[in-house]
Amino acid sequence: MTSPQSQASNRATLLVAFMWGAYFLNYCDRQAVFAMFPVLKTDLAMSDQQLGLTGSIFLWVYGLGCPIAGQIADKYSKRILVVLSLVIWSVVTLATGWATSAMVLLLLRAAMGVSESLYMPAAIALTSNAHPPEKRSRAVSVLTTAQIVGTIAGAWFGGWMANQGMWREAFFVLGGLGLLYAVPYFLFLKTVNEESQVETRRATSSFAAGELFRVPTFVMLCFVFPTFVFGLWMLYSWLPSFLFEKFSLSLTDAAFTATAYLQSATFVGLLCGGLFADKLFLITKASRLWIMAASLLLSAPCLHGIGSLPSLQATCIAAAAFGLFSGFFIGNVFPAAFEVVPGDTRASAVGLLNFFGALVSGFAPLVGGTWKETIGIEQLLTYSAYAYLAAAILLIVGICTLYPIDFARARSESSVLETPKL
Repeated sequence: MTSPQSQASNRATLLVAFMWGAYFLNYCDRQAVFAMFPVLKTDLAMSDQQLGLTGSIFLWVYGLGCPIAGQIADKYSKRILVVLSLVIWSVVTLATGWATSAMVLLLLRAAMGVSESLYMPAAIALTSNAHPPEKRSRAVSVLTTAQIVGTIAGAWFGGWMANQGMWREAFFVLGGLGLLYAVPYFLFLKTVNEESQVETRRATSSFAAGELFRVPTFVMLCFVFPTFVFGLWMLYSWLPSFLFEKFSLSLTDAAFTATAYLQSATFVGLLCGGLFADKLFLITKASRLWIMAASLLLSAPCLHGIGSLPSLQATCIAAAAFGLFSGFFIGNVFPAAFEVVPGDTRASAVGLLNFFGALVSGFAPLVGGTWKETIGIEQLLTYSAYAYLAAAILLIVGICTLYPIDFARARSESSVLETPKL
């Protein structure tokens, strides 16, 4: 007979699997457009600045929606919210296939930002709540690999369909898949108890941001995380076009090369970083923050190399190295925040981090499009590398000064007293 503990573990694994599928579609839908830039420039008469805005508008609206979505997820049902988000963004994806002008496309990207903002805060919190602290980084890292696979699949599929003259049909296919997936997704989540632990009770506070901004370590993460995702989105939005122009690749090859090396290595980095952080957590409770600092220090020279190296082969190696090291950061940032914030504000914490991340990184596609011909993508990537080094220094200082106090306070509030070793 299966024990209750084993049954809970099996259900937690199934939860991650179902959440992974929805998150995969999330990134396929949002990323496909970036591989279509050259075709959209012709078919919809879009300028480089308007192309950049397809990423910026999405990120800004997405960022504004995330804190609201996080507050809703902490107070109401996370299960309903993630399914509702999937349905809405799938409908928006279908509608994108009927876009007739740059303005219509940009409005639909804004609508996608709203719909997808409902998903991530609830999804990350729901996944984390189903796992104990010593397994949390692994669970979130596995879920986040969907972001990587979705980026590769979405970019490749978008580029391939655009190359065939069928960019509109690409959105029809992606949107239809999302609506179909919503059915089994909803049926499974109906069986999930999202309130199984005291530490994951629904929020009683009406304004979680007030609580979160009283946690200095969390405030520090609100500076570090946007710096990281700015560099990430510079690559996500402009690397396919950069390779297309610099190395004279086809649209399909440029889209594949821009994502395959970067994202496959990020996949490995996510899994390794999550596993290592959970193991190291048994030794030092600041393990996730230390791994994030190392990630920034190692990613900075890779970011510079992607823009400045002269050969395609060297650029691919730099992209793979950046992907590996950046994966360490991606898989640990939210579990690190959960170590210092109240247990009933986790979705709001994800929402606020995404708000600041999207607010800043939303400028990355726009900056790339605006200064592409003057400063150049190469130099912009180098500037981003310097920002990574500054963020790493800030994070190390915060680990040594802010984190021990915030960790002890959070554990005291949950009646689990523990003093972290640094």
